[in-house]
Amino acid sequence: MAERDARVVDFLYELGLLKRHKRTGWVIAGIAEPESIADHSHRTAVIASAIAAMEGADPQRAAFLALFHDSQETRTTDIPHLGKRYLKATANTEVTREQVVGLPDALAGVITDAVDEYEARESPEAVCARDADKLECLLQAIEYREQGSRQTQPWVDTSLASLTTDTAKQLAREALERGPLEWVHRTREQKPEL
Repeated sequence: MAERDARVVDFLYELGLLKRHKRTGWVIAGIAEPESIADHSHRTAVIASAIAAMEGADPQRAAFLALFHDSQETRTTDIPHLGKRYLKATANTEVTREQVVGLPDALAGVITDAVDEYEARESPEAVCARDADKLECLLQAIEYREQGSRQTQPWVDTSLASLTTDTAKQLAREALERGPLEWVHRTREQKPEL
């Protein structure tokens, strides 16, 4: 029992690294204080639930898949796409299998099943979660551009080109037409109905 609990706690501490590891693409783009992998994964999970709900898929499952989509980066870090050309990367599914060694079977199975499903991109929820990953990157690029970075357009372009669901494509088009803080001004002008 104690060994099992220790392994679970170790895994939870390992996942905590995602709060400290920065998204390296943004470092390359010159962003002084880029988001962490955990920051990215959180909004990706929320976006995945929204896309899935609008696409008629299971929003809870899509969010769960998105939550674990970059969990391997505790061990691999966020290798930029250019760097991947020069490295032989281990598949995310293999990294996950190593991460969950020693965890209770039920927990290990839930995590590996989620990563396997996300990586296979065959279920509607996995497709929504992948689109959420790309849409989150697009939103972040727009936010950094609004903060003064002139280097984020390639992330907007590649993210936009990667979207597959009609919902994600429509949300991306809308995001490109709105400022990241328009919601604040619109909300401030609305009178709450109590």
